[in-house]
Amino acid sequence: MLGAAAAVALVWAMAFPAHAAEQGDPVSYEAAVASGLGEESTAPADEGSDSGVTGLTAEQQALMAEDADWTARVNLYHAGGGGATGNDSLGCRPIPMRTMAVDPRYIPRRTRLFIPETVGMRMPDGTLHDGYWYASDTGGAIKGQKIDLYTGHGRGSMQPAMRFNQRRLTLIDAGRFDGCPPSWDAQPSQTLMASAPTSVGSN
Repeated sequence: MLGAAAAVALVWAMAFPAHAAEQGDPVSYEAAVASGLGEESTAPADEGSDSGVTGLTAEQQALMAEDADWTARVNLYHAGGGGATGNDSLGCRPIPMRTMAVDPRYIPRRTRLFIPETVGMRMPDGTLHDGYWYASDTGGAIKGQKIDLYTGHGRGSMQPAMRFNQRRLTLIDAGRFDGCPPSWDAQPSQTLMASAPTSVGSN
């Protein structure tokens, strides 16, 4: 049985856990939860990202400062396990972290897009994403303000981009591209056509 002093201390700790913690007295878990201790919001983590992205090209810097041409809710997709199979709608091999599926009535195919939120995303090989994606695929379930980002083979490939899944992201028109989306060995500018304005409904 508790002595009177111990009982008073316990009641004090339960009623005022934050003060008790400052005094170095033990606070029970139940008392801490009841008082709301620990409910402070935690700053979002840039998991997998280099939060201090530097070395952006002049084009990337200019695109980062632009307003959105479109916004869309993101869904991730991958090859294998019922995910993507074969080539994209342009007949190209999907490129992980490059290929994007769109509704061509909302975002024309062959649009080269810049997604500022993905700049600096750390990929499995340690490289950082440059923010460029390529509208080269379509899908029956992709209607209006929705896009699918292709992440690679298997569910594990989605991990670097998982924090973007089901979020609405900013899409900036960075011109048109010819051929297929470039591999990560090629510079995005090598496939850039003249940056003529695109019109909704073109393919």
